[in-house]
Amino acid sequence: MSTTYEIEIKTLLGEESVASKFREDLRALDPTLTMHSSYAQLNHYFEGGDLNTLCDGLAPLLSQETLEKLKLVAEKGIKVSVRTREMNGVAKFVLKASVGDDSSENGVARLEIEEDVPVSLPELDSAILSAGYTYQAKWSRVREEYRLADAVVCLDKNAGYGYLAEFEKVVDDAEKAEETKQELYTLMEKLGVSELSQDRLERMFAHYNEHWPDYYGTEKVFVIE
Repeated sequence: MSTTYEIEIKTLLGEESVASKFREDLRALDPTLTMHSSYAQLNHYFEGGDLNTLCDGLAPLLSQETLEKLKLVAEKGIKVSVRTREMNGVAKFVLKASVGDDSSENGVARLEIEEDVPVSLPELDSAILSAGYTYQAKWSRVREEYRLADAVVCLDKNAGYGYLAEFEKVVDDAEKAEETKQELYTLMEKLGVSELSQDRLERMFAHYNEHWPDYYGTEKVFVIE
């Protein structure tokens, strides 16, 4: 059973003008760069509930390999973030578990599960809610995805946050996490951007979670220092 780990670092850009310069800097670094894809996403976060009950409830919707990974996470008691996602009309089940001391929602190194399901987003949400979970927040964003060497760079316009860029690599060995993180930091330095600190990100995340109905599906943006 293969397991992958997502190494992801965020930088806050905020305004459209800063995002435009970021696009220009990406292309200056790699003149052959093209946008890999662009799409709108809905992301729903959940809290509470029980992973073992969730495994049983999602058994008809997920592959056996994914169910085995879920059971492994449940046994180890790793901090997890349970989510659903709709992208291009396809509903997905998403789970992220922290590898280090970071949070499962916003951490740098995380075990990641993502799988398409044969039902709609409301039906998938219903199955998770039936396992005792409740909505933590609903998020909406438009994403531009670029490939730069072996890294994925995503430029997101998020409800509440404004523009945010994510630098990501996926590895199959947790011991490679620190080395991979340093490679991403080097790439960010070349682009003149810095990491959004975990404590500020957590404050932004908490503010959004408390007020998400005011931002979900809108152009509204807040600033949290």
